[in-house]
Amino acid sequence: MKELFDVTLNEDDTPMSRGQLLDAMQNADVLVPTLTDTIDAGLIGQAGERLKLIANYGAGVDHIDVDTARTRGILVSNTPGVVTEDTADMVMALMLGVTRRIPEGLATMQDGAWTGWAPTAYLGHRIGGKRLGILGMGRIGQAVARRARAFGMQVHYHNRRRLREETESALEATYWDSLDQMLARMDVVSVNCPHTPATFHLLNARRLRLMKPEAVIVNTSRGEVIDENALIRRLQASDLAGAGLDVYERGTDVNPELRALKNVVLLPHMGSATHEGRTEMGEKVLINVKTFADGHRPPDQVLPSML
Repeated sequence: MKELFDVTLNEDDTPMSRGQLLDAMQNADVLVPTLTDTIDAGLIGQAGERLKLIANYGAGVDHIDVDTARTRGILVSNTPGVVTEDTADMVMALMLGVTRRIPEGLATMQDGAWTGWAPTAYLGHRIGGKRLGILGMGRIGQAVARRARAFGMQVHYHNRRRLREETESALEATYWDSLDQMLARMDVVSVNCPHTPATFHLLNARRLRLMKPEAVIVNTSRGEVIDENALIRRLQASDLAGAGLDVYERGTDVNPELRALKNVVLLPHMGSATHEGRTEMGEKVLINVKTFADGHRPPDQVLPSML
């Protein structure tokens, strides 16, 4: 960026304050935020006349008021596709972590408490042959489906729109028009849909009650999709077998009751955290900004109709 543009950088890799964001938006032509930067209607309303592009460093844009930006003549772009494979890998890692009780095994070894093999010690469940229900069958959901098939799982999905027949056939995936009916029959549920007003608490207390007591939930998407308090109650009562979570309803303010549960694997939003992924995200941002600076629409422009 410094080779191509006159850039002011956030050098210390910590979230900018609201005041710092406002100052940037009043003086810059292009803003490059991350998911920790909330660019709401209030900030956009105070943006300077120069600001014409918000080039998000990341695929999700639920922290940006895209509608308000559009009314102000400000384009929004993101970095789709580059985090797909990494996030899908993490779904499988969390799935195995929960079903095979990997954190418990790690803790035993780190505590020096292992006394040897026993036939009933650390018994988990195999995932081969189990039903996986994917909530959100976009790029990441489809990548999860491919991996799950390799593990011998049966792939099911619920999506805003049904996939094309050839895509569905290639993934060997079964479509469920009713989310409720799918949830009631799955052994593992993977949340891979974005957070929008329509998906807020999509997995609410009523829907969580539909799931089998032996079922497991994995969420690498957005914490707001699940009613976290309802999830905790189900896990505490052993009405769900476990959960693998990389995202949380209140961001970094992780509910301590989640930490206390042995049947939960918690990660600090690591889904896309690979060297390769971060580099490719940056390259996407550069392409979007350079294309815009050259007088063209960014290739990864986000429109309200896409959300």
